[in-house]
Amino acid sequence: MNPLSFCLSRKVYFSFISEGQLCWIEYFCFAYMPRWFSSALGSYPKKPMTSYVRFSKEQLPIFRAQNPDAKNSELIKKIAQVWRELPDSEKKIYEDAYRADWQAYKEEINRLQEQLTPSQMVSLEKEITQKRLKKKALIKKRELTMLGKPKRPRSAYNIFISECFQEAKDGPSQVKLKTVNENWKNLSSSQKQVYIQLANDDKIRYYNEMKSWEEQMIEVGRNDLIRRKVKHQAKDGTEEC
Repeated sequence: MNPLSFCLSRKVYFSFISEGQLCWIEYFCFAYMPRWFSSALGSYPKKPMTSYVRFSKEQLPIFRAQNPDAKNSELIKKIAQVWRELPDSEKKIYEDAYRADWQAYKEEINRLQEQLTPSQMVSLEKEITQKRLKKKALIKKRELTMLGKPKRPRSAYNIFISECFQEAKDGPSQVKLKTVNENWKNLSSSQKQVYIQLANDDKIRYYNEMKSWEEQMIEVGRNDLIRRKVKHQAKDGTEEC
């Protein structure tokens, strides 16, 4: 029988690579965990970066050094343009590297799985499945940040909170938030209208930035990142109002 470790109220960490960066997921474990499981999952290889993401990761520090004041979205646009104009012979270097890494990844996965018993495989797959959605969301969030996806628009209330929270008196965050919330409730309609207008302006900013960003993503073959509504409009040839 495999030795067991007791993990009551103890944090357990799993690491993975997202666009070349080491990321960690932590959770509280309240049950017995086989030692083989922790070591097996921890030694699992990381999925390789795609050819474009690999190219972007290499180029981003160079473009950032050349354009220190530029936004990530602007840098990604420049990198995407360079990628589009890159000769096929140079693109092939990145594509071949991805295929080689993917083959090595699959071979390592198979090697590790062969070392597990059927019952261990079932337990491992169950745990992996439970965390898959959370990991995918975290990885996608980091990827979208790297690709320069525009930040969502803020509401009038959130703009007010952001503006006033730092100005609130020193004290626990919950107390400060309660004070700012009361101040928001006490604002007159005309005072709130200022923040409503700022929120409307932010929506326009978001719409324009998203339209430009999604055009860039289509150009580099990342249609999977495009909103469904935009995809539908592209098929119909209609334009969003």
